[in-house]
Amino acid sequence: MHDKGRSKEDIFNDLNKFHSMDMCYDSGKILGSMCTKPDPIAVEAYEMFLETNLGDSGLFKGTSMMEVDVINSLGNLLHLDNPYGHIVTGGTEANIMAMTVAKYLFEEEHTGVPELILPKSAHFSFKKVLSMLSIKPVFVPLNEEYKIDVSKLDDLITENTMAIVAIAGTTELGLIDDIKNISKIAYSNQVYLHVDAALGGFMIPFINMDREPKINFDFKCKGVSSMTIDPHKMGLAPVPAGGIIFRKKEYLEKLAVKTPYLTRDHQTTLVGTRTGASTAATWALINYYGKEGYKKIVDSVLDLTKYTYTILKDMKHVHVVHKPELNLLSFISDNMEVDVLQERLLEYGWRVSVSEYPHAIRLVLMPHIKKEHINQFIIDLKNILNE
Repeated sequence: MHDKGRSKEDIFNDLNKFHSMDMCYDSGKILGSMCTKPDPIAVEAYEMFLETNLGDSGLFKGTSMMEVDVINSLGNLLHLDNPYGHIVTGGTEANIMAMTVAKYLFEEEHTGVPELILPKSAHFSFKKVLSMLSIKPVFVPLNEEYKIDVSKLDDLITENTMAIVAIAGTTELGLIDDIKNISKIAYSNQVYLHVDAALGGFMIPFINMDREPKINFDFKCKGVSSMTIDPHKMGLAPVPAGGIIFRKKEYLEKLAVKTPYLTRDHQTTLVGTRTGASTAATWALINYYGKEGYKKIVDSVLDLTKYTYTILKDMKHVHVVHKPELNLLSFISDNMEVDVLQERLLEYGWRVSVSEYPHAIRLVLMPHIKKEHINQFIIDLKNILNE
């Protein structure tokens, strides 16, 4: 820290330098992120509520009311009439909250080491969960479609099974586990089931609007205990804006701690100070777009994903790992190692990511990606592979 303050002009000259080093979504070059450029209406709402703190919600009655409204909207979107939850920082915090609740519930009736059944496809936040909560992982195999092998699930459940995790939109491949049948197994064994729908939660409901048969992935499946859904992904909200939804009030209340010196006597979130700006942005977006508006956004990214898939699957030297279910695509090349190809694409300015299982180039087609960006990406990819 300087002894004396600097001028605003000097500070912002440096800020502009820092900002110029960052990539921007408008470039269309960010092809590996599940986040996207926030919608202008969300940005305006976010700025309007910058000073709010839902950690002391009694001071911000209106913002607190909006959070209740947002949770009700998200719960109803996921077929839950009376949802309980919060807008949090993101999927990691939501997953940690859900697993903390599951552990508390487990410890009420068991003394053994809690076991969590989860697939290799689970988000890396569950590695944090396992370490932070001292939980033993039990990995359920994936089938040939890179989804949970439901036929193996029953055999993995023991008296120490704390919970099962299923995914609606895997981080690496964008695939949806057979949550309908996983739910039946969890329900019949009285095991807590958490569905990580950080990505799929803001996509699948709108896909289902004109799809038959419907994709059953949410609280319509009676074995589902809690869900993660992130407004800062396909919901178009500014970062950070995650969501955690619980089926029962008693689940959320397991997280309650007394806060005697604040305006409310307890909190049910992991963090104390918590911005209300994310809630305001999400509230504005939900009301602005409605189901019809979000359906148009989802349809648009899925159309672009299908367009990209059609080109890639017919390209020389390219093998697409899977047919897309959401807005993710992964592929490998028969004449270049995955990590080398990633580096070569970076030389052309493309920020793609790499999946671990399988090891492949991973593309995420969020709303900031346009057809012209994909066309240029294909040109550059062909040049690299044909060198």
